[in-house]
Amino acid sequence: MLLFVATAAFIVLTFDQHGLSNDEEVQHVYGRLLVDFYASGLSDLRAFEYKNLYLYGGLFDLVAALIERSGVVGSSGPGVWEMRHLLSAGFGLLGLAGAWLLARRLAGEWAALAALVVLLVTGAWSGAMFTHTKDVPFATAMVWALYYIVRVAPSLPRPARGDVIGLGIALGCAFGLRIGAVFAVFYLGMAVLAAAAWREGESAGARAAVFGRSIIALLPAALIAFVLMGLFWPWAVMSAGNLWKAMTTFSHFSFLLHTILAGKVMPNGEVPGIYLLAYLLVRLPEIFLLGLALAAIGGLRALPMLASPAGRRAALPWLPVVLAALFPIAYTLLAAPPLYNGIRHFTFLLPPLAVLSGAGLYSAWQRAARWPRGRWAALAGSVLLVAGHVVMLARLHPYEYVAYNGFVGGLRGTTDRWEQDYWADSLRDAAEQLNAFVAREGHPDKTYTVAVCAESLQGSVWLDPRLVVTRDWWIADFFLSPTHMDCHTAVKGQIIGTVEREGVTLAVVKDRRMLVGEERRPR
Repeated sequence: MLLFVATAAFIVLTFDQHGLSNDEEVQHVYGRLLVDFYASGLSDLRAFEYKNLYLYGGLFDLVAALIERSGVVGSSGPGVWEMRHLLSAGFGLLGLAGAWLLARRLAGEWAALAALVVLLVTGAWSGAMFTHTKDVPFATAMVWALYYIVRVAPSLPRPARGDVIGLGIALGCAFGLRIGAVFAVFYLGMAVLAAAAWREGESAGARAAVFGRSIIALLPAALIAFVLMGLFWPWAVMSAGNLWKAMTTFSHFSFLLHTILAGKVMPNGEVPGIYLLAYLLVRLPEIFLLGLALAAIGGLRALPMLASPAGRRAALPWLPVVLAALFPIAYTLLAAPPLYNGIRHFTFLLPPLAVLSGAGLYSAWQRAARWPRGRWAALAGSVLLVAGHVVMLARLHPYEYVAYNGFVGGLRGTTDRWEQDYWADSLRDAAEQLNAFVAREGHPDKTYTVAVCAESLQGSVWLDPRLVVTRDWWIADFFLSPTHMDCHTAVKGQIIGTVEREGVTLAVVKDRRMLVGEERRPR
């Protein structure tokens, strides 16, 4: 409980320190259009013609737009974006709670505490939860769906009514964010199938009957999920083929965007199947990976138990969690779908992986009871690993989401090898440095043009009114850019400011006013 209170305090104290993500403007416009759709009596269909956003559920963006429409925050300036970051971090806190409850149900209080700690020290969650406003809310809905699947599976074919309702709400919210919620349906289906197939001493016909009764018992959850999906993602229910269209579009979704893997730059449509697994191995903290290794060893040792009815009963609640942790990785290894931004699109893997890691750590602690000194030495080493990662996250603040583990040398080892500030979060700090630089020059009535190597709004929201963002980089007086994928080298200029963490430059500010003629032309 102290960890949750501390995390909530951290959110309240720091949510207003982040810049905008690349997608945030279009996402919020989509939310506004969804509000207009409902306000018009379902006649304003612009939301379903706006870019490709109709392929996503709008739960988060709809809620954010409703908060904005209520007048709690202004519709311009930083207020609306900081509200979105607070809302997103709130989802992140709910995701932590879901992972904790799931681990506690499966392995007890201490395993749950370990799972909570490893997820908290993972920058890809605790740092990303402010700005990854599609990924973290979806991951939160998915872990709650997983929690209710675990509750429902052992009680089939007569699950508790509250668990069925909770499952329907969680699935509806997940579909109301991304079509990737079909993964959760798969985990549920496998759990229902196993619950029927693993029944002891019953004929095939009796097991089939149990399977049928289980499906009927879960129909209310399906109905609740469908209604919520339709509410948050109305396009999905406007035509019978829309869900299939969304699934097939994203399974082959590719556009001209480059990513980097172990120093090799490549188009996102040409990434190898190993991409996601490689990024998990370098992004997850060492204590997280240690727990997963211990969980894998424990799981292999437990496999012979599946031969007995008691062993299968004990394994049933774990089945959906293991599937949730491993199936998406296996899918990417085999299908090699278009990917970029490291593990961002698979952030929903982190909570179930944390549950397994926490369980692995606690199980190893229990087995080591016969070696008291070694046990306490291992605990001390684990505490040191956690403390070291906390210190590292503090040094990266507020860019914790770019954290890497020691296997690649931390953030220092990622330059020209791994993705860094792909959301250009550091542009806010860069813009504020430019504001201070112009103020020191002492020309309050003079205006300047600024080129931004990102979406224009990512710079303009934080810039002084005298600094006007231009899309014509040739004429720009100043240039703001993250260093991600070398965008900062696109135009010349004198570097007058940098945003750095751990000795790595995340963003630069360039003064281009001394350049003339062809010198001003972008490379």
